[in-house]
Amino acid sequence: MSRLIIQNGRVIDPANNIDKITNVYIDRKKIIAVANNCNGFEADKIIDASELIVIPGIIDLSARLREPGLEYKADIASETVAAARAGITTLCVPPDTDPVIDEPAVVELIHRKVENSGHANVVALGALTAGLKGELLSEMAALKEAGCVGMSNARYPIHNSLVLRRAFEYAATHGITVFIEADDPWLSNKGCAHEGAVSTRLGLPPIPYSAETSSIAHYLELIADTNVRAHFCRLSTARSVEMIHQAQKTGLKITADVAAHQLHLTEMDISSFNSQCHVLPPLRNQRDRDALCTGVNQNILSAICSDHQPHELDAKQAPFAATEPGMSTLETLLPLTLKLVHNNQLDLTTAIAKLTCEPATILGIDKGTLGENKTADICIIDPAVEWTMDAEKLTSRGKNTAFHGWNFNGKVSHTLINGKIIYKNK
Repeated sequence: MSRLIIQNGRVIDPANNIDKITNVYIDRKKIIAVANNCNGFEADKIIDASELIVIPGIIDLSARLREPGLEYKADIASETVAAARAGITTLCVPPDTDPVIDEPAVVELIHRKVENSGHANVVALGALTAGLKGELLSEMAALKEAGCVGMSNARYPIHNSLVLRRAFEYAATHGITVFIEADDPWLSNKGCAHEGAVSTRLGLPPIPYSAETSSIAHYLELIADTNVRAHFCRLSTARSVEMIHQAQKTGLKITADVAAHQLHLTEMDISSFNSQCHVLPPLRNQRDRDALCTGVNQNILSAICSDHQPHELDAKQAPFAATEPGMSTLETLLPLTLKLVHNNQLDLTTAIAKLTCEPATILGIDKGTLGENKTADICIIDPAVEWTMDAEKLTSRGKNTAFHGWNFNGKVSHTLINGKIIYKNK
């Protein structure tokens, strides 16, 4: 079925300022028109999207698929299927796999596994330093040539500021975006909860605000010094939002994102030692959560991501501090974002932009839009569906979610990649 019409849907394409009831015409993987009519077009299949919302395929800036290296938790095949069910058509993988993504062969392995799965596009971040050890620069140019869309050292520190400065200079020379997870390892000191009344009462090792903010300040000085393009990943504090905003106003080429769960949960959610809420950076207080929502609204934070980290059951069955951090969040990225809209915290067009065209711009990929001659990666949503999250029914192999039992409005009806229907909610 190479010729397809998505008919009578509410098409929302923030990249092209489109929000109207119309049709989408697809021919051989490409969108050829978004219009009421396309003269002479004969479709092999018609999708009736009446009462549905048609948006570009969702782009997730951070999803750990656990392959290569941790296949006992999940793998590319299982997690890309979960992504398809969630309307996510492109996933970005951080470099902290095993082996680390610090040479082209690892990138090629991931691409080959993705091609065999066929359920999502996957792009990778290369390691900023060899082995993520923070000592020697990686072969960034070769990694970019192999398809890496940026470089990152994940949460691994680079202790030597000269090495970090040289890495930024190298990246700037080659037009590479550096993705930064801001954390001072001496201040975070293997903590597991936000430093505050809750962590004190529970006796949990704390992580202060300054673990994130002091690291951001350090990075910002080197970014200004080298003029590298940088993206700050998964901010968690109100002060971090302020710092990024001030730096943006000075003209630095920086963007930032937030994980969807940080816009809903706070430190209060760990009060019963709920290990499903053990994440890094930790859940902060209500003021921080509200500031993050404001940052999204004001476009200080350009994107909302899943920060998907699937775990096996045993990883979360231990005393809170001994459990592994992270949530399985591919299948809650869209529902949690739509919940912000439902609660009047975000308008629908802005919400869709944070999941589509904005992350595409950050990654420098030609996606996230329903423009003419663009690849037909599309998500169709039924906004009328009301449903309850059941952790055991997650498609991801990771069932570790803090949102079991939550009620949501809106569910993915169809997901298309390259004009092909890869998921349909029966």
